[in-house]
Amino acid sequence: MIESIQIYLDRVIEFAPRLIESLQESGIMLSLASVAAIFIGIPLGTLLYLTAPGKPSENRWIYQICNIFVNIVRSFPFLLLVVAMQPAIRALYGRATGDPIAASFPMMLIAIALYARFVEQSLLEIPKGVIEVADAMGASTKQLVTKFLFVESRSSLIIGFTTAFVSFISYSTIMGVVGGGGIGDFAIRYGYQRYETDIMYTAIVVIIIFVQIIQWLGLKLAKKLDKR
Repeated sequence: MIESIQIYLDRVIEFAPRLIESLQESGIMLSLASVAAIFIGIPLGTLLYLTAPGKPSENRWIYQICNIFVNIVRSFPFLLLVVAMQPAIRALYGRATGDPIAASFPMMLIAIALYARFVEQSLLEIPKGVIEVADAMGASTKQLVTKFLFVESRSSLIIGFTTAFVSFISYSTIMGVVGGGGIGDFAIRYGYQRYETDIMYTAIVVIIIFVQIIQWLGLKLAKKLDKR
């Protein structure tokens, strides 16, 4: 038993440099996806809410265009989305696989659509009375969004982002199927393809631990910001 554990530890140490490199690649993909979700997904989700029927800035055409975009991207199987985007990524970046930045393009697209829907849903949960108070105070659209909607829904937005981020982790592992790098690529290349099941399961355990940490931090922050 002790000998088996020692052999396993020696193998983990042997593969540690590549594992750390794969984690760094996953970090790049997750960071870019998160930036896209925050800086594009939040405005898009807010626009969906504001332009929806019966909302402060109702606009049928803008709402339909944004809604169709979000629905199409979210319903597209991610692996097929990656394959479909490869010609555009190659034309834009010069390569479509084997690089975490190139692999980030489809992840950024799905991150925008996924979190935009979370944002819209969070804003829809805000009581109508909050909107009425803002209207009675003569708040502009910008003031409505920044001083009422985001403040009221901040806890829900954090939970939504945590849920979305966990999905980003799943998407980053899928990138390993097409040689996009990251922890998924490590598990497939050094674990599955070489029948090194212990290395593959080590990568899986690392992913599970990371997910648990992210969920714990997200829920803790959401609870701290929830003043209700």
